[in-house]
Amino acid sequence: MCEEDALRWIVALVALAGLLAASAALREHYRTDASPCSINEKWDCGIVNHSPYAVQGPVPVAVIGMVGYLLLGVLALMRAWKFAFAAAAMGLAYSLYLTHIEASVLQIWCIYCVTSLAMISLITLLTLVMAVRRDKPAMAHKS
Repeated sequence: MCEEDALRWIVALVALAGLLAASAALREHYRTDASPCSINEKWDCGIVNHSPYAVQGPVPVAVIGMVGYLLLGVLALMRAWKFAFAAAAMGLAYSLYLTHIEASVLQIWCIYCVTSLAMISLITLLTLVMAVRRDKPAMAHKS
């Protein structure tokens, strides 16, 4: 298996992990009982996922994440590295915005959101590496 094949499967698996984190956040968004990840006054997924920042219009942010991770997994499997990097960079920017909201506005953290930030950060880095490698011309053989 070549390096590119290995990396596309790694990115797809990380996207799957991100999809699972976003799915867990969506479950929290619709949960009506106590959150199982209410750890203390600084870590509570329920508070974060029930805040006004957990939706964009009528769409839960977690759904946006789920769709994004599915797209990233498909793009990686297709080896569409430039598109994957562009999509990942947008996802990372949005995730960093949401992280700012957690840190500065809500002052409460969600373990699923932090996990998602780690996943989208890793995907962005890997897709950047592959997009740059794909753009480099092959080295000419010297005689």
